[in-house]
Amino acid sequence: MAEFDSEDLQGSRFYRVNLSGSRIRRSDLGGVVMRAVSVDGAEIDAPWLYDGTLMINDVDVVPLVEAELCRRFPGRAERRAADPDGLRAAWAKLEQAWAVIMERAAAMPDGTVDVSVDDEWSFAQTLRHLVLATDMWLGKAVLRREQPFHPLGLMDAESAAKHPGVFATEPPGYDEVLEVRADRVAMVRDFLAAVTAEELAEQRPNPHEPDYAETVRSCLHTILEEEWEHQRYAVRDLDRIAARPSA
Repeated sequence: MAEFDSEDLQGSRFYRVNLSGSRIRRSDLGGVVMRAVSVDGAEIDAPWLYDGTLMINDVDVVPLVEAELCRRFPGRAERRAADPDGLRAAWAKLEQAWAVIMERAAAMPDGTVDVSVDDEWSFAQTLRHLVLATDMWLGKAVLRREQPFHPLGLMDAESAAKHPGVFATEPPGYDEVLEVRADRVAMVRDFLAAVTAEELAEQRPNPHEPDYAETVRSCLHTILEEEWEHQRYAVRDLDRIAARPSA
């Protein structure tokens, strides 16, 4: 099996190549053109799909995908609300949606929250990553805290390597994850309860690229995007775990 890691294959041409069963992760496929291809059973997961186009048989399917995701996840369509009241309403709907999923996970067999599907993050790890997202975009970017990160926040391996000693090396217990996650949810709720339109327009350095400016509003939009995308992942994987045959 051939494996390509950090290869630059820009402008490559593949003709009569069998890529069935291949897995492509963390890669840029922008502008790729595929003609006369068989895509039966293919899966594409593109969190930033709403920013561009995806043409299938001359049809831009992005609006169709967006509409279906918003149908499946009521409240998702409000993730880019622009004013304080809209953002407060958007966050309330997000919290309600997560409450249903948390109840579902709690009712599933012991150990479900630690199960990884197709090498993706487990349910518990997803919650840990959302702790990190809140710390990054609210604690660090908006509130400008000197030490914004909780050690159980979960980064991908590449990013964590750039911040040695900041994050937990041993997996925390699920009860601790729930406690810290609830604290971060409340932190966003409390911030939104008092935020003004003027504050939303204030600028902050991007927490990953300090030379680039973000507004407080765009930082909050990023948190909402992270929340809805990872909720989608969580539901997807819980569905797959539930569909597995009993031992």
